[in-house]
Amino acid sequence: MASIRIAPTRAQRAVNLLRTINSGNTACPCHSNPAHHHQHAPPNPYAGRRRSLATPVDRSQQKEYAFEMAASSIRFGPGVTKEVGMDFKNMGAKKVMVVTDGTVQKLDAMKQVQEGLDREGVPYEVFSRSRVEPKDSSIREAIDFAKPYQPDAFLAVGGGSVIDTAKLMNLYTTCPEAEFLDFVNAPLGKGQPITAKLKPLIAVPTTAGTGSETTGTAIFDLVEKKAKTGIAHRNLKPTLGICDPYNTRTMPSAVHASSGLDVLCHSLESWTAIPYNERVPRPQNPINRPAYQGANPISDIFSLQALRDTIKYLPRAVKDPDDWEAQSKMLLAATLAGVGFGNAGVHLCHGMSYPISSQNPGYRHAGYAVDVPIIPHGVSVAVTAPAVFKFTGASNPDRHLAAAEAFGVDISNVKKESAGEVLSEALAEFLVGLGDQPRGLKHLGFKNEHINGLVEGTIPQARVLMLAPNLDTSGGQEEREQLTGLFEEAMEY
Repeated sequence: MASIRIAPTRAQRAVNLLRTINSGNTACPCHSNPAHHHQHAPPNPYAGRRRSLATPVDRSQQKEYAFEMAASSIRFGPGVTKEVGMDFKNMGAKKVMVVTDGTVQKLDAMKQVQEGLDREGVPYEVFSRSRVEPKDSSIREAIDFAKPYQPDAFLAVGGGSVIDTAKLMNLYTTCPEAEFLDFVNAPLGKGQPITAKLKPLIAVPTTAGTGSETTGTAIFDLVEKKAKTGIAHRNLKPTLGICDPYNTRTMPSAVHASSGLDVLCHSLESWTAIPYNERVPRPQNPINRPAYQGANPISDIFSLQALRDTIKYLPRAVKDPDDWEAQSKMLLAATLAGVGFGNAGVHLCHGMSYPISSQNPGYRHAGYAVDVPIIPHGVSVAVTAPAVFKFTGASNPDRHLAAAEAFGVDISNVKKESAGEVLSEALAEFLVGLGDQPRGLKHLGFKNEHINGLVEGTIPQARVLMLAPNLDTSGGQEEREQLTGLFEEAMEY
Protein backbone atom coordinates (compact mmCIF):
# COMPACT_ATOMS: atom_id res chain seq x y z
CA MET A 1 0.00 0.00 0.00
CA ALA A 2 1.36 3.39 -0.91
CA SER A 3 2.13 5.52 2.09
CA ILE A 4 0.13 8.73 2.54
CA ARG A 5 2.16 11.83 3.23
CA ILE A 6 0.38 14.28 5.51
CA ALA A 7 1.39 17.89 4.99
CA PRO A 8 2.47 19.54 8.22
CA THR A 9 0.24 22.29 9.58
CA ARG A 10 1.44 25.89 9.74
CA ALA A 11 1.94 25.53 13.49
CA GLN A 12 4.04 22.40 12.98
CA ARG A 13 6.12 24.09 10.31
CA ALA A 14 6.79 27.05 12.62
CA VAL A 15 7.83 24.76 15.45
CA ASN A 16 10.12 22.77 13.16
CA LEU A 17 11.75 25.96 11.89
CA LEU A 18 12.41 27.21 15.44
CA ARG A 19 13.93 23.88 16.41
CA THR A 20 16.16 23.92 13.35
CA ILE A 21 17.38 27.44 14.12
CA ASN A 22 18.08 26.55 17.75
CA SER A 23 20.02 23.42 16.79
CA GLY A 24 22.81 25.55 15.29
CA ASN A 25 22.60 23.60 11.99
CA THR A 26 20.78 26.04 9.79
CA ALA A 27 20.26 24.91 6.24
CA CYS A 28 19.61 28.32 4.83
CA PRO A 29 20.42 28.26 1.05
CA CYS A 30 22.93 31.09 1.53
CA HIS A 31 24.67 29.98 4.70
CA SER A 32 24.85 26.28 3.75
CA ASN A 33 26.88 27.16 0.66
CA PRO A 34 30.65 27.01 1.48
CA ALA A 35 31.48 29.23 -1.46
CA HIS A 36 29.13 31.99 -0.33
CA HIS A 37 30.95 35.28 0.13
CA HIS A 38 29.23 36.36 3.42
CA GLN A 39 31.51 36.58 6.44
CA HIS A 40 30.34 34.01 8.99
CA ALA A 41 29.37 35.04 12.47
CA PRO A 42 31.08 33.42 15.48
CA PRO A 43 29.62 30.09 16.60
CA ASN A 44 26.24 30.25 18.35
CA PRO A 45 26.92 29.68 22.08
CA TYR A 46 23.39 28.35 22.48
CA ALA A 47 23.74 25.81 19.66
CA GLY A 48 22.27 22.46 20.52
CA ARG A 49 20.28 23.80 23.46
CA ARG A 50 16.53 23.39 23.44
CA ARG A 51 14.51 26.34 24.65
CA SER A 52 10.91 26.63 25.70
CA LEU A 53 8.74 28.03 22.95
CA ALA A 54 6.56 30.04 25.35
CA THR A 55 7.41 32.07 28.45
CA PRO A 56 5.09 31.40 31.42
CA VAL A 57 2.75 34.34 32.12
CA ASP A 58 2.35 35.71 35.65
CA ARG A 59 -1.41 36.10 35.57
CA SER A 60 -1.43 37.98 38.88
CA GLN A 61 0.26 40.90 37.08
CA GLN A 62 -1.87 40.90 33.93
CA LYS A 63 -3.76 44.18 33.59
CA GLU A 64 -7.49 44.32 33.01
CA TYR A 65 -8.63 44.71 29.42
CA ALA A 66 -12.42 45.10 29.76
CA PHE A 67 -15.03 46.82 31.89
CA GLU A 68 -18.67 46.02 32.59
CA MET A 69 -21.63 48.24 33.37
CA ALA A 70 -24.30 47.09 35.81
CA ALA A 71 -26.97 49.18 37.49
CA SER A 72 -30.47 48.71 38.80
CA SER A 73 -33.43 49.83 36.77
CA ILE A 74 -34.38 53.31 37.95
CA ARG A 75 -37.77 55.00 38.05
CA PHE A 76 -37.58 58.70 38.84
CA GLY A 77 -40.43 61.12 39.42
CA PRO A 78 -42.50 62.90 42.07
CA GLY A 79 -45.14 60.54 43.44
CA VAL A 80 -43.86 57.27 41.92
CA THR A 81 -43.79 55.58 45.34
CA LYS A 82 -47.49 54.83 44.96
CA GLU A 83 -46.70 52.45 42.09
CA VAL A 84 -44.75 50.00 44.24
CA GLY A 85 -47.78 47.83 45.09
CA MET A 86 -48.43 47.31 41.39
CA ASP A 87 -44.78 46.37 40.86
CA PHE A 88 -44.97 43.54 43.38
CA LYS A 89 -48.33 42.38 42.04
CA ASN A 90 -46.90 42.38 38.51
CA MET A 91 -44.05 40.12 39.60
CA GLY A 92 -46.43 37.79 41.43
CA ALA A 93 -44.98 38.38 44.90
CA LYS A 94 -46.85 36.62 47.73
CA LYS A 95 -44.66 37.40 50.77
CA VAL A 96 -42.88 40.75 50.72
CA MET A 97 -40.42 41.67 53.46
CA VAL A 98 -40.57 45.46 53.96
CA VAL A 99 -37.37 46.81 55.54
CA THR A 100 -37.19 50.24 57.18
CA ASP A 101 -36.08 51.96 60.40
CA GLY A 102 -37.94 53.46 63.34
CA THR A 103 -37.76 57.01 61.98
CA VAL A 104 -38.78 56.33 58.38
CA GLN A 105 -41.59 54.05 59.58
CA LYS A 106 -43.45 57.18 60.72
CA LEU A 107 -42.98 59.09 57.45
CA ASP A 108 -45.20 59.48 54.43
CA ALA A 109 -42.94 57.25 52.31
CA MET A 110 -43.88 54.23 54.44
CA LYS A 111 -47.53 55.25 54.40
CA GLN A 112 -47.47 55.36 50.59
CA VAL A 113 -45.75 51.96 50.42
CA GLN A 114 -48.17 50.21 52.78
CA GLU A 115 -51.21 51.74 51.12
CA GLY A 116 -49.91 50.60 47.73
CA LEU A 117 -49.33 47.02 48.91
CA ASP A 118 -52.71 46.89 50.66
CA ARG A 119 -54.48 48.28 47.60
CA GLU A 120 -53.05 45.52 45.41
CA GLY A 121 -53.63 42.81 48.01
CA VAL A 122 -49.93 41.95 48.33
CA PRO A 123 -49.11 40.29 51.71
CA TYR A 124 -46.12 41.73 53.58
CA GLU A 125 -44.28 41.82 56.89
CA VAL A 126 -42.42 44.90 58.21
CA PHE A 127 -38.96 44.87 59.79
CA SER A 128 -38.37 48.33 61.29
CA ARG A 129 -35.25 47.81 63.39
CA SER A 130 -32.62 48.65 60.76
CA ARG A 131 -29.77 50.57 62.34
CA VAL A 132 -28.32 53.82 60.99
CA GLU A 133 -24.68 52.98 60.15
CA PRO A 134 -25.35 49.23 60.62
CA LYS A 135 -23.12 46.86 62.56
CA ASP A 136 -22.72 43.16 61.85
CA SER A 137 -24.91 42.47 64.91
CA SER A 138 -27.81 44.53 63.53
CA ILE A 139 -27.42 42.82 60.15
CA ARG A 140 -27.54 39.38 61.79
CA GLU A 141 -30.66 40.40 63.72
CA ALA A 142 -32.35 41.45 60.48
CA ILE A 143 -31.38 38.19 58.75
CA ASP A 144 -32.71 36.14 61.66
CA PHE A 145 -36.01 38.04 61.43
CA ALA A 146 -36.37 37.37 57.70
CA LYS A 147 -35.44 33.68 57.55
CA PRO A 148 -38.58 32.21 59.22
CA TYR A 149 -40.85 34.40 57.07
CA GLN A 150 -39.21 33.07 53.87
CA PRO A 151 -40.07 36.13 51.75
CA ASP A 152 -40.20 35.89 47.98
CA ALA A 153 -39.39 39.60 47.54
CA PHE A 154 -37.92 42.53 49.49
CA LEU A 155 -38.80 46.22 49.70
CA ALA A 156 -36.38 48.69 51.33
CA VAL A 157 -37.71 52.10 52.36
CA GLY A 158 -35.11 54.42 53.87
CA GLY A 159 -31.56 55.65 53.51
CA GLY A 160 -28.48 53.72 52.49
CA SER A 161 -28.31 51.86 55.81
CA VAL A 162 -31.80 50.46 55.34
CA ILE A 163 -31.20 49.53 51.71
CA ASP A 164 -27.89 47.85 52.56
CA THR A 165 -29.57 45.91 55.37
CA ALA A 166 -32.24 44.70 52.96
CA LYS A 167 -29.60 43.60 50.44
CA LEU A 168 -27.94 41.40 53.06
CA MET A 169 -31.27 40.02 54.31
CA ASN A 170 -31.95 39.03 50.71
CA LEU A 171 -28.51 37.42 50.30
CA TYR A 172 -28.49 35.34 53.48
CA THR A 173 -32.12 34.19 53.23
CA THR A 174 -31.38 33.04 49.67
CA CYS A 175 -28.16 31.35 50.88
CA PRO A 176 -29.21 30.17 54.37
CA GLU A 177 -26.31 27.72 54.74
CA ALA A 178 -23.63 30.35 54.09
CA GLU A 179 -21.36 31.54 56.87
CA PHE A 180 -21.61 35.27 57.50
CA LEU A 181 -18.02 35.97 56.38
CA ASP A 182 -18.28 33.91 53.18
CA PHE A 183 -19.20 36.90 51.01
CA VAL A 184 -17.60 39.68 53.07
CA ASN A 185 -14.84 41.54 51.24
CA ALA A 186 -11.37 40.05 51.61
CA PRO A 187 -9.15 40.16 53.59
CA LEU A 188 -11.63 40.59 56.46
CA GLY A 189 -13.90 37.97 54.90
CA LYS A 190 -13.59 35.25 52.28
CA GLY A 191 -14.78 37.44 49.41
CA GLN A 192 -16.63 34.64 47.62
CA PRO A 193 -18.63 35.64 44.51
CA ILE A 194 -22.41 35.54 44.75
CA THR A 195 -23.53 32.88 42.32
CA ALA A 196 -27.13 32.42 43.55
CA LYS A 197 -30.03 34.29 41.97
CA LEU A 198 -31.42 36.55 44.69
CA LYS A 199 -35.04 37.52 45.27
CA PRO A 200 -36.40 40.71 43.71
CA LEU A 201 -35.55 43.80 45.76
CA ILE A 202 -37.12 47.22 45.23
CA ALA A 203 -35.37 50.13 46.94
CA VAL A 204 -37.13 53.40 47.80
CA PRO A 205 -34.47 55.88 49.00
CA THR A 206 -35.53 58.59 51.45
CA THR A 207 -32.15 60.35 51.44
CA ALA A 208 -30.15 61.79 48.55
CA GLY A 209 -26.72 60.35 49.17
CA THR A 210 -25.63 56.76 49.08
CA GLY A 211 -26.90 55.76 45.63
CA SER A 212 -27.44 52.32 47.19
CA GLU A 213 -30.57 51.91 45.08
CA THR A 214 -28.31 51.44 42.03
CA THR A 215 -25.34 49.46 43.38
CA GLY A 216 -24.34 45.96 44.39
CA THR A 217 -22.62 47.17 47.55
CA ALA A 218 -23.66 46.89 51.21
CA ILE A 219 -21.58 48.40 54.03
CA PHE A 220 -21.51 47.69 57.76
CA ASP A 221 -19.23 47.75 60.82
CA LEU A 222 -17.44 44.49 61.60
CA VAL A 223 -17.13 45.22 65.29
CA GLU A 224 -14.70 42.44 66.21
CA LYS A 225 -12.17 43.76 63.66
CA LYS A 226 -12.84 47.42 64.50
CA ALA A 227 -13.32 48.02 60.79
CA LYS A 228 -16.04 49.04 58.40
CA THR A 229 -16.35 46.61 55.52
CA GLY A 230 -19.09 45.12 53.39
CA ILE A 231 -20.07 42.92 50.51
CA ALA A 232 -19.81 43.97 46.87
CA HIS A 233 -21.12 42.01 43.93
CA ARG A 234 -23.34 42.85 40.97
CA ASN A 235 -25.91 40.22 41.98
CA LEU A 236 -26.57 42.17 45.17
CA LYS A 237 -27.98 45.23 43.40
CA PRO A 238 -31.71 46.03 43.66
CA THR A 239 -34.02 45.02 40.87
CA LEU A 240 -35.55 48.49 40.80
CA GLY A 241 -34.81 51.82 42.46
CA ILE A 242 -37.83 54.08 42.95
CA CYS A 243 -36.50 57.63 43.27
CA ASP A 244 -39.32 59.89 44.41
CA PRO A 245 -38.31 63.47 45.26
CA TYR A 246 -41.29 63.71 47.63
CA ASN A 247 -39.53 61.22 49.91
CA THR A 248 -36.54 63.49 50.58
CA ARG A 249 -38.59 66.50 51.66
CA THR A 250 -38.55 65.37 55.29
CA MET A 251 -34.75 65.28 55.51
CA PRO A 252 -33.31 67.63 58.16
CA SER A 253 -30.71 70.11 56.92
CA ALA A 254 -27.86 68.17 58.60
CA VAL A 255 -28.88 64.98 56.81
CA HIS A 256 -29.11 66.86 53.50
CA ALA A 257 -25.53 68.03 54.04
CA SER A 258 -23.94 64.75 55.09
CA SER A 259 -25.74 62.64 52.49
CA GLY A 260 -24.84 65.19 49.82
CA LEU A 261 -21.18 65.00 50.82
CA ASP A 262 -21.33 61.28 50.14
CA VAL A 263 -22.51 62.10 46.60
CA LEU A 264 -19.66 64.62 46.28
CA CYS A 265 -17.02 62.04 47.21
CA HIS A 266 -18.63 59.23 45.20
CA SER A 267 -18.36 61.36 42.09
CA LEU A 268 -14.87 62.75 42.79
CA GLU A 269 -13.35 59.40 43.74
CA SER A 270 -14.80 57.50 40.80
CA TRP A 271 -13.73 60.30 38.42
CA THR A 272 -10.14 60.17 39.73
CA ALA A 273 -9.80 56.40 40.31
CA ILE A 274 -7.10 54.56 38.38
CA PRO A 275 -8.25 53.64 34.84
CA TYR A 276 -9.92 50.24 34.58
CA ASN A 277 -7.17 48.98 32.25
CA GLU A 278 -4.49 49.68 34.86
CA ARG A 279 -6.11 47.44 37.46
CA VAL A 280 -4.52 44.09 38.30
CA PRO A 281 -5.11 41.24 38.28
CA ARG A 282 -7.21 40.54 35.21
CA PRO A 283 -9.92 38.06 36.30
CA GLN A 284 -9.58 34.59 34.83
CA ASN A 285 -13.37 34.22 34.94
CA PRO A 286 -15.77 37.14 34.39
CA ILE A 287 -17.72 36.20 37.53
CA ASN A 288 -14.66 37.38 39.47
CA ARG A 289 -14.49 40.81 37.82
CA PRO A 290 -15.03 43.25 40.71
CA ALA A 291 -17.93 45.68 40.78
CA TYR A 292 -15.38 48.43 41.46
CA GLN A 293 -13.31 48.33 38.28
CA GLY A 294 -11.62 51.72 37.94
CA ALA A 295 -12.51 54.81 35.91
CA ASN A 296 -14.03 53.98 32.55
CA PRO A 297 -15.65 55.95 29.72
CA ILE A 298 -19.25 55.24 30.77
CA SER A 299 -18.84 55.83 34.51
CA ASP A 300 -17.01 59.07 33.71
CA ILE A 301 -20.17 60.55 32.18
CA PHE A 302 -22.27 59.82 35.27
CA SER A 303 -19.60 60.82 37.79
CA LEU A 304 -18.77 64.19 36.26
CA GLN A 305 -22.42 65.17 35.86
CA ALA A 306 -23.14 64.14 39.46
CA LEU A 307 -20.20 66.27 40.63
CA ARG A 308 -21.41 69.34 38.76
CA ASP A 309 -24.97 68.97 40.05
CA THR A 310 -23.82 68.43 43.64
CA ILE A 311 -21.65 71.55 43.61
CA LYS A 312 -24.55 73.56 42.21
CA TYR A 313 -27.48 72.22 44.22
CA LEU A 314 -26.19 70.87 47.56
CA PRO A 315 -25.59 74.31 49.15
CA ARG A 316 -29.11 75.32 48.15
CA ALA A 317 -30.68 72.11 49.52
CA VAL A 318 -28.86 72.55 52.85
CA LYS A 319 -29.71 76.23 53.16
CA ASP A 320 -33.39 75.91 52.24
CA PRO A 321 -35.18 72.59 52.88
CA ASP A 322 -38.11 73.94 50.87
CA ASP A 323 -36.03 74.40 47.71
CA TRP A 324 -37.86 71.77 45.69
CA GLU A 325 -35.64 72.02 42.62
CA ALA A 326 -32.44 71.60 44.64
CA GLN A 327 -33.85 68.58 46.50
CA SER A 328 -34.94 66.89 43.28
CA LYS A 329 -31.61 67.56 41.59
CA MET A 330 -29.69 66.15 44.57
CA LEU A 331 -31.73 62.94 44.52
CA LEU A 332 -30.95 62.58 40.82
CA ALA A 333 -27.27 63.41 41.44
CA ALA A 334 -27.11 60.67 44.09
CA THR A 335 -28.47 58.18 41.58
CA LEU A 336 -26.11 59.33 38.82
CA ALA A 337 -23.15 59.07 41.17
CA GLY A 338 -24.38 55.62 42.20
CA VAL A 339 -24.16 54.41 38.61
CA GLY A 340 -20.74 56.04 38.29
CA PHE A 341 -19.04 54.75 41.42
CA GLY A 342 -21.02 51.51 41.39
CA ASN A 343 -18.97 50.51 38.35
CA ALA A 344 -15.79 52.58 38.66
CA GLY A 345 -15.41 52.41 42.44
CA VAL A 346 -14.23 54.79 45.13
CA HIS A 347 -10.79 55.01 46.75
CA LEU A 348 -9.05 56.85 49.57
CA CYS A 349 -11.82 59.03 51.05
CA HIS A 350 -13.99 55.96 51.51
CA GLY A 351 -11.18 53.62 52.49
CA MET A 352 -10.07 56.04 55.21
CA SER A 353 -13.64 56.81 56.30
CA TYR A 354 -14.38 53.27 57.48
CA PRO A 355 -12.01 53.32 60.48
CA ILE A 356 -12.97 56.96 61.15
CA SER A 357 -16.59 55.86 61.64
CA SER A 358 -15.86 52.62 63.49
CA GLN A 359 -13.21 54.15 65.81
CA ASN A 360 -15.30 57.22 66.68
CA PRO A 361 -13.84 58.69 69.88
CA GLY A 362 -17.28 59.92 70.96
CA TYR A 363 -18.36 62.51 68.37
CA ARG A 364 -22.10 63.03 67.92
CA HIS A 365 -23.07 64.95 64.80
CA ALA A 366 -25.64 67.69 65.28
CA GLY A 367 -29.00 67.18 63.60
CA TYR A 368 -29.12 63.37 63.86
CA ALA A 369 -31.89 61.93 66.03
CA VAL A 370 -29.86 59.12 67.57
CA ASP A 371 -28.89 58.47 71.18
CA VAL A 372 -25.38 57.14 70.50
CA PRO A 373 -22.21 58.80 69.18
CA ILE A 374 -22.25 58.95 65.39
CA ILE A 375 -20.10 60.26 62.56
CA PRO A 376 -22.44 60.21 59.55
CA HIS A 377 -20.95 58.44 56.58
CA GLY A 378 -20.86 61.55 54.39
CA VAL A 379 -19.03 63.49 57.09
CA SER A 380 -16.47 60.72 57.55
CA VAL A 381 -15.63 60.64 53.83
CA ALA A 382 -15.52 64.40 53.27
CA VAL A 383 -13.33 65.21 56.27
CA THR A 384 -10.27 63.74 54.53
CA ALA A 385 -11.11 64.92 51.01
CA PRO A 386 -8.87 68.03 50.91
CA ALA A 387 -5.88 65.93 51.98
CA VAL A 388 -6.72 63.04 49.66
CA PHE A 389 -7.03 65.01 46.43
CA LYS A 390 -3.92 67.02 47.20
CA PHE A 391 -2.15 63.63 47.38
CA THR A 392 -3.70 62.13 44.21
CA GLY A 393 -3.36 65.23 42.02
CA ALA A 394 -0.10 64.24 40.37
CA SER A 395 -1.59 60.96 39.11
CA ASN A 396 -3.83 62.69 36.58
CA PRO A 397 -3.56 66.50 36.66
CA ASP A 398 -6.07 66.97 33.85
CA ARG A 399 -8.83 65.15 35.72
CA HIS A 400 -8.11 67.00 38.96
CA LEU A 401 -8.15 70.32 37.13
CA ALA A 402 -11.45 69.43 35.43
CA ALA A 403 -12.89 68.73 38.89
CA ALA A 404 -11.53 72.03 40.20
CA GLU A 405 -13.15 73.79 37.25
CA ALA A 406 -16.49 72.25 38.25
CA PHE A 407 -16.06 74.07 41.59
CA GLY A 408 -15.72 77.34 39.67
CA VAL A 409 -11.93 77.62 39.63
CA ASP A 410 -10.37 79.41 36.65
CA ILE A 411 -7.82 76.80 35.56
CA SER A 412 -6.58 78.61 32.44
CA ASN A 413 -3.27 79.57 34.06
CA VAL A 414 -2.89 76.75 36.58
CA LYS A 415 0.20 74.58 36.20
CA LYS A 416 -0.40 70.85 36.09
CA GLU A 417 1.89 70.22 39.03
CA SER A 418 -0.48 72.37 41.14
CA ALA A 419 -3.62 70.41 40.19
CA GLY A 420 -3.95 68.54 43.49
CA GLU A 421 -3.39 71.62 45.63
CA VAL A 422 -5.89 73.67 43.61
CA LEU A 423 -8.60 71.01 43.91
CA SER A 424 -7.84 70.60 47.62
CA GLU A 425 -8.34 74.33 48.23
CA ALA A 426 -11.57 74.37 46.21
CA LEU A 427 -12.90 71.45 48.24
CA ALA A 428 -12.01 73.02 51.56
CA GLU A 429 -13.72 76.26 50.57
CA PHE A 430 -16.84 74.35 49.51
CA LEU A 431 -17.00 72.38 52.78
CA VAL A 432 -16.56 75.51 54.90
CA GLY A 433 -19.30 77.23 52.87
CA LEU A 434 -21.78 74.47 53.68
CA GLY A 435 -21.48 75.25 57.39
CA ASP A 436 -21.48 72.95 60.44
CA GLN A 437 -18.85 70.65 58.95
CA PRO A 438 -15.92 69.49 61.11
CA ARG A 439 -12.78 71.04 59.64
CA GLY A 440 -10.60 67.98 60.00
CA LEU A 441 -10.24 64.89 62.17
CA LYS A 442 -9.21 67.03 65.12
CA HIS A 443 -12.74 68.44 65.24
CA LEU A 444 -14.17 64.90 65.44
CA GLY A 445 -12.13 64.29 68.58
CA PHE A 446 -9.22 62.41 67.01
CA LYS A 447 -5.69 63.07 68.23
CA ASN A 448 -2.27 62.13 66.87
CA GLU A 449 -2.19 59.01 69.05
CA HIS A 450 -5.23 57.70 67.14
CA ILE A 451 -3.48 57.78 63.76
CA ASN A 452 -1.84 54.35 64.00
CA GLY A 453 -5.21 52.75 64.70
CA LEU A 454 -6.78 54.60 61.78
CA VAL A 455 -4.00 53.44 59.46
CA GLU A 456 -4.37 49.82 60.57
CA GLY A 457 -8.14 50.08 60.04
CA THR A 458 -7.58 51.40 56.51
CA ILE A 459 -5.07 48.79 55.33
CA PRO A 460 -7.68 45.98 55.03
CA GLN A 461 -9.84 48.08 52.67
CA ALA A 462 -8.09 46.49 49.69
CA ARG A 463 -11.22 46.57 47.53
CA VAL A 464 -11.11 50.38 47.35
CA LEU A 465 -7.44 51.09 48.03
CA MET A 466 -6.48 49.15 44.89
CA LEU A 467 -8.13 51.96 42.91
CA ALA A 468 -6.28 54.77 44.68
CA PRO A 469 -3.85 56.73 42.49
CA ASN A 470 -0.32 57.20 43.82
CA LEU A 471 -0.82 54.77 46.71
CA ASP A 472 1.53 51.84 47.26
CA THR A 473 -0.90 48.99 47.96
CA SER A 474 1.62 46.31 48.87
CA GLY A 475 0.52 46.39 52.50
CA GLY A 476 4.08 47.15 53.57
CA GLN A 477 5.84 50.03 55.28
CA GLU A 478 5.55 52.37 52.29
CA GLU A 479 1.74 52.13 52.29
CA ARG A 480 1.61 52.70 56.06
CA GLU A 481 3.80 55.78 55.77
CA GLN A 482 1.65 57.21 52.98
CA LEU A 483 -1.57 56.64 54.93
CA THR A 484 -0.01 58.07 58.08
CA GLY A 485 0.88 61.21 56.14
CA LEU A 486 -2.66 61.47 54.78
CA PHE A 487 -4.25 61.18 58.22
CA GLU A 488 -1.81 63.76 59.60
CA GLU A 489 -2.68 66.12 56.75
CA ALA A 490 -6.40 65.51 57.38
CA MET A 491 -6.25 66.48 61.06
CA GLU A 492 -7.23 70.04 60.13
CA TYR A 493 -7.92 72.08 57.03
